[in-house]
Amino acid sequence: MPGETTNPVTEHREPAVEGERGALVALLVMVLLGVAGIFAVS
Repeated sequence: MPGETTNPVTEHREPAVEGERGALVALLVMVLLGVAGIFAVS
């Protein structure tokens, strides 16, 4: 029983972590682009 309960939990957590990583990467890219744009304009 404990093994069966942990399997679905890890399966749900893995895609959630991947989504969070993707969002963080997207935010970092947007910040880098914004900083690069500010320097380019200045």
